[in-house]
Amino acid sequence: MAKEKKLVESITSMEEDFAQWYTDVVKKAELAGYTSVKGCMVIKPAGYAIWENIQKELDKRFKETGVENVYLPMFIPESLLQKEKDHVEGFAPEVAWVTHGGLEPLQERMCVRPTSETLFCDFYKNDIQSYRDLPKVYNQWCSVVRWEKTTRPFLRSREFLWQEGHTAHATAEEAEARTIQMLNVYADFCEEVLAIPVIKGRKTDKEKFAGAEATYTIESLMHDGKALQSGTSHNFGDGFAKAFEIQFADKDNTLKYVHQTSWGMTTRMIGAIIMVHGDNSGLKLPPRIAPTQVMVIPTRQQQEGVLEKANEVKEALAASGLRVKLDDSEKSPGWKFSEQEMRGIPVRVELGPKDIEAGNAVIVRRDTREKITAAIAELPEKVAEVLDTIQKDMLERAREHRDAHTYTATTKEEFKQIADEKPGFIKAMWCGCQECEDAIKEEVGVTSRCMPFEQEKIGDTCIWCGKPAKHMVYWGKAY
Repeated sequence: MAKEKKLVESITSMEEDFAQWYTDVVKKAELAGYTSVKGCMVIKPAGYAIWENIQKELDKRFKETGVENVYLPMFIPESLLQKEKDHVEGFAPEVAWVTHGGLEPLQERMCVRPTSETLFCDFYKNDIQSYRDLPKVYNQWCSVVRWEKTTRPFLRSREFLWQEGHTAHATAEEAEARTIQMLNVYADFCEEVLAIPVIKGRKTDKEKFAGAEATYTIESLMHDGKALQSGTSHNFGDGFAKAFEIQFADKDNTLKYVHQTSWGMTTRMIGAIIMVHGDNSGLKLPPRIAPTQVMVIPTRQQQEGVLEKANEVKEALAASGLRVKLDDSEKSPGWKFSEQEMRGIPVRVELGPKDIEAGNAVIVRRDTREKITAAIAELPEKVAEVLDTIQKDMLERAREHRDAHTYTATTKEEFKQIADEKPGFIKAMWCGCQECEDAIKEEVGVTSRCMPFEQEKIGDTCIWCGKPAKHMVYWGKAY
């Protein structure tokens, strides 16, 4: 028995040390591993399978809105990066440079893409000539490199996987509509698939993307009360178009600049899944994103007929469209149960000689550990029903946690006290001045997460300076 407990005991309690708990879950669930390349990770099969499901779900949703996939080079000449001043200044501290090709120094150094706005602009200036060429609604799945000083698997690494959408439109109105549309795609995906509730809103000018006219974001709250920027959508207006001379002949035969957008979501969402749903036994995957939704575990499998029946159950569940595996290893049932829980598989089906004799099996929920006895013949329908319930319950629990850790501050003193004592979101009014935003970050240690679309008037004056307020803002500590 002591041996069987060891798997879970090796995971640090999240109450004791949340950061170590997170690292333990990543390692023990075999989602990722460290490498000889500092700040970079190996995404192992269990982690990559989650990313594949994220890709599959997002790609389907993108294409339903008319998006097409492309692929552009990973190298950007320095002269190209320099064309948009604000953009290059925003990324300069994180850029990795290539200075040699083989043994020869390059005439012009190149950066490994931290993002691809400049490459898409260079592409669009040749590909767009007329209003008939618009809109261009492209996306690429790729990796990017940002030379982060402090790294943590999935949340912040020097190379990470993502998708980056880049679109070009004839009018400002079309660009703004696409920017909001893609933010809504992200929000729906997070809630419907990842069971992560989000706050939708606009970033302050201080926090917006370098070179953007406006940045919109979805913000989620982790179990430890820190925020995570979970997806962003940027309206570039015609700023990049003017820097790169991307013009088109409109219907009235005049030359006009295109209006552009960009939007992205990354492998950090795997980190979000861990930190929103996980517990002290390990990972807890929402059924719709789980690579394996059901683990069939036979008990006393050496007895005649048990493995055969377990295989029949597995095949029946798979035939009904569920993602299912059978653990027929020689480990003890207790160890198998602990492993299934640690890996976050949403449901296990336990099957032993007495169950088979009675024509039943036991369905065990990973999220609540509730045990449900069901007839073997009815397992496909019953398991599907349980998975749907788990998905809804996980979203609701995450929403309840977020709401319970969202506070309202109406005075500076109250604001500081909440930030010191209560991890979570703080709703407070703001005058719109960056001086106040900077002072809040410096003195309170929280940043503006977003100005939510759904504004509430919780006061007339700025929480910091007392001047008339312009926006209600979500503030918080963040990853």
